[in-house]
Amino acid sequence: MNLIEELKWRGMVQDIMPGTEEQLSKEMTSGYIGFDPTSDSLHIGSLVPILLLVHLQKAGHKPFALVGGATGMVGDPSGKSEERNLLSEETLNHNLAGVKKQLEKFLDFDPSLPNKAEMVNNYDWFRDMSFLDFIRDVGKHITVNYMSAKDSVKKRLEGENGMSFTEFTYQLVQGYDFYWLYKHRGCKLQMGGSDQWGNITTGTELIRRKAGGEAFAFTCPLLTKADGGKFGKTEKGNVWLDPDKTSPYLFYQFWLNASDADAEKWIKIFTFLSPAGIGALEDQHKKTPEHRILQKTLAQHVTTFVHGEAGYQKALADTEKVFANQSAPAESLSEEDLQSLEGVAQFSYDTARLGVDVVSFLADSGIIASKGEARKLVQGGGLSINRKKVEDVKALVDDSHLLHGKYILVQKGKKNYYLVTVS
Repeated sequence: MNLIEELKWRGMVQDIMPGTEEQLSKEMTSGYIGFDPTSDSLHIGSLVPILLLVHLQKAGHKPFALVGGATGMVGDPSGKSEERNLLSEETLNHNLAGVKKQLEKFLDFDPSLPNKAEMVNNYDWFRDMSFLDFIRDVGKHITVNYMSAKDSVKKRLEGENGMSFTEFTYQLVQGYDFYWLYKHRGCKLQMGGSDQWGNITTGTELIRRKAGGEAFAFTCPLLTKADGGKFGKTEKGNVWLDPDKTSPYLFYQFWLNASDADAEKWIKIFTFLSPAGIGALEDQHKKTPEHRILQKTLAQHVTTFVHGEAGYQKALADTEKVFANQSAPAESLSEEDLQSLEGVAQFSYDTARLGVDVVSFLADSGIIASKGEARKLVQGGGLSINRKKVEDVKALVDDSHLLHGKYILVQKGKKNYYLVTVS
């Protein structure tokens, strides 16, 4: 398979400009994707564009990662119903440094490579451009009719809040990025999410009209979850690539908890496994779905890709501590084990209040919002303390429950753990 054929098989191509596949088959081609520096860390929604650049480089082409120091000051209307807050230059510079550090983990920047990866910041070419320069040299080449016809613009213009001139011009700014990279770095390809198609084609049109050149593009589908939930979101918010924002354990758990339908789709997108390898896994999964082989393989590969082998092993060890040995008594966990459990909510409790009934303990500690909810949980058989089921609402929680003299491990259902420190 060539690059486009493989990406199509993996479900990573939605829109593609005519001639793109031929261009990539003809010669080493420079291609870029833009990354939005709204935070100092990328999240798993950025993994697909990162992987597109990785596949591009593996196929012998040259990847450019553009971080939008200038466009981050404007705001992209694509896929958004409201105008977002603009960032200060100081915040942007901090975010740019964090994003650059992360991207350097995934792409090969070795200067000896003919297709070495490069980072570029569009603030470098917009910094000295005046507004008059921009409307004279860029704005005159693209009509308002052309810009207004874009779906991202039409939806906002038809909405209640309308659209500011700042955001309306965003596609021109992004289009100029493509033109500048084409002109100065020989970049002929832009990739991105399907919501970027309008902005990307504005760039190819600007290259055609202003430089008389030909450029190419393709987009990947925006991911959704089988249950309709938003990809990359949990109850705690975004799943970040930064281990300080999302621990390797929680990162691993996100993939491990994928539904069968999602795992079948995601293992093609987020791993580099071959069609034969994935086919064998799918066959194995169908025979013994209870072993969740697809989810475990997916979680292993993505966690190792983002956090390295050490991060994966740490996630595996924490998962083992929390879930795998549930039949083992909680007393077998060392104090270090309890303190190092990842993804377990931490609560404090006053030792003087020990000796109360379990319903009061759950409500007073803050684990459960109310006594009524706590009572239902206990009566429904959904509560365990120190891995022992509690079904009597009058059962007392006292110092006999303390592990290592200060901890109580509470479990709600199968997956929710809470560590209470009594002092």
